[in-house]
Amino acid sequence: MSTQNLLVELFVEELPPKALKKLGESFANGIHKSLEINDFLESGAEVTSFASPRRLAVHITQVRAVSQPRPRSPETLMPIAVGLKDGAPTPALMKRLTTKLGYHDSVDIQWLLRERLFVEMEGGKEVLKHRFDLASGSQLAIGLEGAVLSSLAALPIPKVMTYQLADGWADVKFVRPAHGLLALHGTEVVAIEAMGLTSGRATSGHRFEATKPVVEIAHADSYAQQLREEGAVIASFAERRAEIVRQLTAAAAKEGLKPIEDEALLDEVTALVERPNVLTCQFEPEFLAVPQECLILTMKANQKYFPLLDAAGKLTHKFLIVSNIAPADASAVVQGNERVVRPRLADAKFFFDQDRKKTLESRVPGLAKVVYHGKLGTQGERAERVKAIAHGIVSQLRMATVPFTADDKDHFDVLDSKVAQASLLAKTDLLTDMVGEFPELQGIMGGYYARHEGLRDGVAIAIEDHYKPRFAGDALPRNHTGTVVALADKLETLVGLFGIGQLPTGDKDPFALRRHALGVIRILTEKNLPLNLYELIQGAESIFAELLSNEAVLDSLVSFFYDRLAVNLRDQGYSAQEVDAVLALAPQRLGDVPRRLEAVRAFAALPEAASLAAANKRVGNILKKIEGELPTAVSDALLQEPAEQALAQALAAVQPQADRLFEQHDYAGSLKALAALKAPVDAFFDDVMVNADDAALRANRQALLSRLHQAMNRVADLSRLAS
Repeated sequence: MSTQNLLVELFVEELPPKALKKLGESFANGIHKSLEINDFLESGAEVTSFASPRRLAVHITQVRAVSQPRPRSPETLMPIAVGLKDGAPTPALMKRLTTKLGYHDSVDIQWLLRERLFVEMEGGKEVLKHRFDLASGSQLAIGLEGAVLSSLAALPIPKVMTYQLADGWADVKFVRPAHGLLALHGTEVVAIEAMGLTSGRATSGHRFEATKPVVEIAHADSYAQQLREEGAVIASFAERRAEIVRQLTAAAAKEGLKPIEDEALLDEVTALVERPNVLTCQFEPEFLAVPQECLILTMKANQKYFPLLDAAGKLTHKFLIVSNIAPADASAVVQGNERVVRPRLADAKFFFDQDRKKTLESRVPGLAKVVYHGKLGTQGERAERVKAIAHGIVSQLRMATVPFTADDKDHFDVLDSKVAQASLLAKTDLLTDMVGEFPELQGIMGGYYARHEGLRDGVAIAIEDHYKPRFAGDALPRNHTGTVVALADKLETLVGLFGIGQLPTGDKDPFALRRHALGVIRILTEKNLPLNLYELIQGAESIFAELLSNEAVLDSLVSFFYDRLAVNLRDQGYSAQEVDAVLALAPQRLGDVPRRLEAVRAFAALPEAASLAAANKRVGNILKKIEGELPTAVSDALLQEPAEQALAQALAAVQPQADRLFEQHDYAGSLKALAALKAPVDAFFDDVMVNADDAALRANRQALLSRLHQAMNRVADLSRLAS
């Protein structure tokens, strides 16, 4: 059957720039998926999405004019209890039908229940299944209209608006008013209707620079070229973005500078222009006396400009703009943008000057007037809790050795003093004008103001760094003081919110507790701190006293930490088996976890590993069945069989060596030492009956296995490596 390439475009008013990329991808993928499900596509059909400020479009190759149904097995959707309630479809079922199977949300559900959905037993429970229609082929117009409607219904629209159609009666709910619908199959218009529009072949180009007011698309394949040549529009989001990057790089190179790197800003600017034109502007150099983070943020957030940096990464007084027009004389555009940015920079300078008239310490009482959480008090109370938690962390470090190796009391007294000061001042910049205008600068501005006041540099750095790491891949706090305060701040947040029942659910995490937990994990592991996770949480919990309503906060938070750690380690490339083996022992010093994982990986490569892991699993199963306390004392006199005598002798030789290496944190060496147990362990299980009739013999053999199990599972639970 002959095929043609297909083009669909929805022409609208300016779309939300931060959502455009996702809207374009969703529109294209939704139509493609629906046509594929309904058998309108040949194998190997390719999809290309287009998205500009005023259009969403998709180009799909090898599209049939008439569907060609193919035999397909029914698809399992979900348990019937999840999909149907009182005979009616649940929201979960409707979401699956629209997003996965391409149905529009206005589908006749009774027909669907009668003709396509059925119940079948699977895995011991009733599940809802979908059968595919094998009737004769449908016309493309029918399938495409359904595909467009279902794709539009599934768009990730940030906020819906309602507008009237031209008839003055009907309403449409969509992200922006739509004004045109284009659908071409090769050169032929596919007659469909959506959102009160009837499809054609006409679209509009650039508001000001198109050579024609209306662009008539001749063929589905000529869409991008015609829009570029006649409409002055680069329809492809990716191509437009690449063109902006090219122009930014070239313009910066002319000045001997480099543009700031910001992927989110680049995406947003790409969504604001149809044909980019990069121009160079500048502001008065005296504004550079303001911290560059303030100037950069105001230029990026308010004006969507690209600041230019010198080779050392320092902000210069020049910046780049991405214009949507390309006049022969661009001086008016340049001057206009320079005029617009000046008041923004003047505001930043004013905020900076005003904020420095008050010390951070003078702002501390003001924290008592700022509510942190209705159940957890004010920011002032929170600062006191962070200070107390931080003091407890210093006390734990005082008792440890590395990485804080100074044993003298003065070292930790100084650290404790710095930590106390930084803890109380860390949140005071929330009361400044600059942070009030730009919340993203909290912490950063506190550091600047602390240095201006002449506070100890370690305190200033700690105030700046106590939010770190703010996101995945962010740097960790740079000094000991900042490390302690950052840990205390995150633990206060986690313990407090867990304690009042504000736990993350599903994909909802309004207080970013997953990020806070990952921050604690990264600090403890990457800095290899000699701190016990359980004791850290327990110490933080004790500071809250009667404020916490959740009595199980300690256990639930420990589990939460290990869940986040497991996800993080798998993301780093460790296998689920390796992670499970190490975390099964719940190691309290997280800095040891990476070394334990590497040791497990090295052990698994040994030829003896598989046999020892299987034996360890067998030993564990035997010990689980023992009622009461496990016997621990092994009597040499009761070791009757040569195999059990050999195992006892091997264990007596290997265990001290493995334990010594373990205590030295040589986990790989400790596990490697266990390889010598393979032969005696195998012989033991071949020749010895553990559950002997004689109670004394049985208890002695169980005690021997208990010692073996203990020796083998100090680094990790090796049974988790058994296949």
